[in-house]
Amino acid sequence: MYDFSSKSSLEFVLQVLDVSYSSYTWPAAPILALYLWEHKSEIVSKHILELGAGTALPGLLAAKCGSFVTLSESALLPKSIHYLKKSCQLNDLPPSQVQVIGLTWGLFTSSLIKLKPVDLIIASDCFYEPKNFEDIIATVAFLFERNPAAYFLTVYQERVSDHSIEHLLKKWNLTCTTLPIEDLGRDSGVDINELVRNRTFHLLKISRNFNF
Repeated sequence: MYDFSSKSSLEFVLQVLDVSYSSYTWPAAPILALYLWEHKSEIVSKHILELGAGTALPGLLAAKCGSFVTLSESALLPKSIHYLKKSCQLNDLPPSQVQVIGLTWGLFTSSLIKLKPVDLIIASDCFYEPKNFEDIIATVAFLFERNPAAYFLTVYQERVSDHSIEHLLKKWNLTCTTLPIEDLGRDSGVDINELVRNRTFHLLKISRNFNF
């Protein structure tokens, strides 16, 4: 499944029939996974945290590329956490390389406070419900305080044009760059248009604003 390379293909990405947002692979996930694949040399041996992992396509792929990955899903969704652990087992990813934790956006629980250092934070389509936007940004800002050199890569699908995180980035002293995706997939023989399908996606790189 999502075989960008015969060497690092994923055997299983579990999806289940459920009303939870975390139960299926969101359209932005393959795009983020493809970006990670085409930058795999940059993430080997890096420590990556996936927020709101859901079915965890990007995080699982990163692990297959040699990253040390922490997959996180809301602590309020124990079924989703169970499925994440099952996906790791089915893809022969050992606990020494991939761990699964419950991490709820905006809550500074022991899982967040005890989290090991990270180099990269990733998420796909986490900016869906506006009521969650600041919880996500606050969580990322907290992680940046502990990991100043880390950055956050996220892909989201534009559904409502007036939804914005710009004011929250300013409030939490973060800066954002939009990365192009038009040529994504060219080196892997993947047609990005087949993933986009006339929808609008944005790939954002968010980091601390050191000029503040």
